[in-house]
Amino acid sequence: SCLVTEEVKEKICSLFEIAPLHNPANLEGVLSIEKVLPGVPQVTVFDTSFHQTIPAVNYMYALPHAYYDKYRVRKYGFHGTSHRYVARIGAELAGLDFENSKIITCHIGNGASVTAVLNGKSFDTSMGFSPLDGLVMGTRCGSVDASAVTYIGEKEA
Repeated sequence: SCLVTEEVKEKICSLFEIAPLHNPANLEGVLSIEKVLPGVPQVTVFDTSFHQTIPAVNYMYALPHAYYDKYRVRKYGFHGTSHRYVARIGAELAGLDFENSKIITCHIGNGASVTAVLNGKSFDTSMGFSPLDGLVMGTRCGSVDASAVTYIGEKEA
């Protein structure tokens, strides 16, 4: 969570292309509240924050490290707020110590993802660099081998 500042709004804007269904709409909500309630502090919770505990071995892609260094291309994961809540409640309902547990959570909606939660922290997740990656969803194809796209493109040309 963080206080919404001009810097935070600029950062959200800079990430429109990574999550085009989510980031523009969320920023519009912030801007609308600013118009209706000027001067009232707003706090934002980023869905990717829960996944910041994923170890590098799980979030790095098998690409040259330079792409991570230059562009921060890595697995970020999404639906973190949902996964955190479901894992905590699931542990409670199962009588498990959340901080000493292994839990798999599923977020199933128009968007979908699966997360491995180890000792209360995100360990791995199905969504990657953008919300397009992972499971098949309502309006997203999920993981598709890049060769399949170029193969189809060549056949259809």
